[in-house]
Amino acid sequence: MMSAAKPNFHGPPSGATGVLVLADGSLFYGTGFGRIGNAPGEVCFNTTMTGYQEVLTDPSYAGQIITFTFPHIGNVGTNPEDIEAMTPAARGFILREPVTDPSNFRSTQHLSLWAKEKELVGLAGVDTRSLTRHIRLKGAPNGVISHAPDGKFDIPSLMAEAKAWPGLLGMDLARDVTCKENFEWTDGLWQLGAGFGKTDPSRFHVVAIDYGIKQNILRCLTSIGARVTVVSCLTPAEDILALEPNGIFLSNGPGDPAATGEYAIPILQDLIACGKPIFGICLGHQLLALALGATTSKMHQGHRGANHPVKDFETNKVEITSMNHGFTVDDEGLPDNLAITHRSLFDGTIAGLRVKDRPVFSVQYHPEASPGPQDSHYLFHRFAKIMEEA
Repeated sequence: MMSAAKPNFHGPPSGATGVLVLADGSLFYGTGFGRIGNAPGEVCFNTTMTGYQEVLTDPSYAGQIITFTFPHIGNVGTNPEDIEAMTPAARGFILREPVTDPSNFRSTQHLSLWAKEKELVGLAGVDTRSLTRHIRLKGAPNGVISHAPDGKFDIPSLMAEAKAWPGLLGMDLARDVTCKENFEWTDGLWQLGAGFGKTDPSRFHVVAIDYGIKQNILRCLTSIGARVTVVSCLTPAEDILALEPNGIFLSNGPGDPAATGEYAIPILQDLIACGKPIFGICLGHQLLALALGATTSKMHQGHRGANHPVKDFETNKVEITSMNHGFTVDDEGLPDNLAITHRSLFDGTIAGLRVKDRPVFSVQYHPEASPGPQDSHYLFHRFAKIMEEA
């Protein structure tokens, strides 16, 4: 196991073919795999124990290098069904152990080969406990992950690249991952032996604004009987309303909500004013809050994993949720017409909001799971009930 070290300009440890270089000068050597080359980004950690393929293809990870705290990654291999987007937006990922050989009947490809095909830089053999503690103490750092089979690294150059990377604060990434043109979604939820089923889309018409939407969100929307039209995050409000939706969904996505809000807030304000039901998650939750007069801020380390407890104050129940966000809606200055419906039981941050005089609500976490527990699937049915009442 190769731990962190201060800059070593005399060369890497014997056998190292990969390195993570942080902007503060910390080095984490290991074994590279996947794409050969370098990738800068914000280094974060994810505590989930399953669903690494869904994590790696979640568009919300655009601009980030993911550290998996669970040591055994690769044991279920990869397959064409467990993806949330066709092209991963993450910059790379870091593991404690070498990639585990697949031992699952659904596997069609080894994770290391899949990572190379998807152009993700991988780094194994890293002391991920040390790296996670580093992030917890100092916050999510900027860094560069590098894979060089010959073991030759230009550490000063990599460090300069890490320091020069601008970071996620103030960065709009939604326009990079949003769809290029509108499309209809029809697939239902996955079932063992049956794959993705088809649903009856006659109950509602939902327009989903794509800030970096996960495919399982779309499947959950069709599962409540919705015909789903996905539109770009740059689509004007009048074009969305011209589609005559029964409800509007605001998706997850990457980057700083305040930066995305420069063009998203006016659109959302018009949509809120129309009175139609709106449901937002993750970045959609943050943008909705901004459109109503709240503020957001960057978190010290963020919330990423499938084991985050959240309390629903309207039912008085606790649910275990899947989360992936590095920004949060601020308590201070929250507008009077917003009611807090959920809070994280880890740090008390806002995890859900409801507009008091409109059929509009949002949550900070991922009710579609994938990966993660399915405690929060009820929120899609809540959305359906609101659309029925409207």
